[in-house]
Amino acid sequence: MGYYIAPRFLDKIAVHITKNFLNLPGIRVPLILGIHGRKGEGKTFQCELAFEKMGVEVTLISGGELESPDAGDPARLIRLRYRETSELSKVRGKMCVLMINDLDAGAGRFDEGTQYTVNTQLVNATLMNIADNPTDVQLPGSYDSTPLRRVPIIVTGNDFTTLYAPLIRDGRMEKFYWEPSRDDKVGIVGGIFAPDGLSQKEVEQLVDTFANQSIDFFSALRSRIYDEQIRQFIHDIGFERISLRVVNSIEGPPAFKKPDFSLAHLIESGHLMVAEQKRVENSQLVDEYNRLNRGRSYQAAPPPNVTPTSQPSSDGEKQVAKTNGANKPASSPHLTLETQEQIRQILAQGYTINIEHVDERRFRTGSWQSCLNTHIDAHSDAISALESCLEEYSGEYLRLVGIDPKAKRRVIETIIQRPNGKN
Repeated sequence: MGYYIAPRFLDKIAVHITKNFLNLPGIRVPLILGIHGRKGEGKTFQCELAFEKMGVEVTLISGGELESPDAGDPARLIRLRYRETSELSKVRGKMCVLMINDLDAGAGRFDEGTQYTVNTQLVNATLMNIADNPTDVQLPGSYDSTPLRRVPIIVTGNDFTTLYAPLIRDGRMEKFYWEPSRDDKVGIVGGIFAPDGLSQKEVEQLVDTFANQSIDFFSALRSRIYDEQIRQFIHDIGFERISLRVVNSIEGPPAFKKPDFSLAHLIESGHLMVAEQKRVENSQLVDEYNRLNRGRSYQAAPPPNVTPTSQPSSDGEKQVAKTNGANKPASSPHLTLETQEQIRQILAQGYTINIEHVDERRFRTGSWQSCLNTHIDAHSDAISALESCLEEYSGEYLRLVGIDPKAKRRVIETIIQRPNGKN
């Protein structure tokens, strides 16, 4: 199967790797190439194709290896793999790279629910140190004065804003946002369906029909076409005997004839997959759960300018006295007008709010902790929660955080209280 390599992607990979193996006097070359973009666009697979075409050998680290019960293990792993890759390049006499997949998943901080551990700090610090001194990478407890051969590092991820900012600065990491164009998608999808006899025009029509889908969607679509034959095979064998027939069977592995890869069938199956995606997006079960549990972390304020009484009226209902300001946004005498306006503007943009605190000692390391168990999307709730946090953490730093619920990222961070200062 001839897979398609996007020319722009191949060019970026080739330039970065080659540049790191050249001696360019007076030029500081970033050691790390960060490839980021939305999920499912084939960042890792395109890297593998580029490495294969260039004859580059790869040492892999998964984002899941960047955490451990033992503090310091992930940082030591990165140093060890880097030294191994450097030695491999020296012994083999060819280009080698160290690749870390899903770096943001292992070392990123997405929201207040992501614990910022010692290992996370050490991983960031280790990558920064290697980027600054690529020929002097030592293992803990030992020192070797022999300079290493410099080898480039390539990392992939979805959202690099979750990473430690000094790590991704220019000079250490060169950033490359991968978003395949229509021509790239047509080429990649054509490679996926190359054995199935789809014409160039049919591939283009398939891509245009599902223009908003990622590359992984089309790969999953091809796999789904075989479901009908596999389902029929299971029914023919029987659910009770399928395990014996498939695993270690003396009859050998089952053979399937080529399924129907007509454009109409692909589009029909694709629409079924899109419908399943929408069911997941529309369920919002987590939001519903958070709304049910929202009141457990703080006491919500009563509606503004409303004074309930316990005196029943003539028709049996309780009297409620309302002023002309009953429909205005909630306000607080304990918060400055500037802070209240900040809250109003954040919510008006469709963002949710969280509140974080930290003492003076931890402020220098950025180890903020959340005051709440969930995000807030109501003005009165935000005022009430902020007042509670100001009272509970009066001697600490407090900051207001605006979060984009769709992109799952922070958009605003504002300190609203300092120790022994005004709020």
